[in-house]
Amino acid sequence: DYTTCSNFYTLLRNAMNNFNISSIEKSLSNLKHTPFDYCIIDNFFTSKIANQLCNLFPKYNSNIWHEYKNKIEIKKTCNNWNSFDKLTYSTFRDLNSDTFVKLLSKRMKIKLISDPGLHGGGWHIHANKGNLNPHVDYSIHPKIDYQRRINLIIYLEKDYKSCFGGHLGLWEHDKEHNQPGKLIKEVFPKFNRAIIFDTSQNSWHGLSRKVSSPKNIFRKSIAVYYLSKPKKKHSKNQKAVFAPRENQKNSKDVLELIKTRSDKKLFNTAYRK
Repeated sequence: DYTTCSNFYTLLRNAMNNFNISSIEKSLSNLKHTPFDYCIIDNFFTSKIANQLCNLFPKYNSNIWHEYKNKIEIKKTCNNWNSFDKLTYSTFRDLNSDTFVKLLSKRMKIKLISDPGLHGGGWHIHANKGNLNPHVDYSIHPKIDYQRRINLIIYLEKDYKSCFGGHLGLWEHDKEHNQPGKLIKEVFPKFNRAIIFDTSQNSWHGLSRKVSSPKNIFRKSIAVYYLSKPKKKHSKNQKAVFAPRENQKNSKDVLELIKTRSDKKLFNTAYRK
């Protein structure tokens, strides 16, 4: 077991030479935050690799995308390994490797497993007017009986500016209404910045600001999710549960859409509405 070997980090650095392992290690030691556990890692990849991943990202109008276009989410995603270029393929392989998962497990004190199927992960892209309402992710993986526990998101648009919006918001949990409460943290999707957070702590997150970017600039990211054996007390939702924004709380259409989107039988009818 590498986690008990004195040369574990030497092995890790040799295996992950496209990652800034020292930055990752340092950031993972400071996970305790509000409204839930997270850490931000700047310069996640080496500069060379980050630039290459950005340049290799598919065009927004490519036919490889799965599109979400409704009143609570406007984005495109792709988790098809056959669509990945060689570098992106090897990057997702490394992020799902035993070596990297053991680093996360050791630092986070959670026995994690990877999800090579990239359920919900892969490439993500938002164009101008892109949106993602506050939500909590699925708790139990719909294909295997493990709990989604950790999100890793890495931003990959080198020309993205703060004025373009698209910040990742982290909301506190309103226990009384089982809804997001106060917005606690906004994370600018800075190029080569990663965020890791625990999804099992009533972790309401989404875009706190809609994307307002020029025609040829996109909010690009890659996402990998890690699983664990379910906690004794956990929610059982197999699909994301969304919340209305302040100006949507009285909208019957939006509330019905949210209900449909979380239904494990009807969810796919809500992607484009």
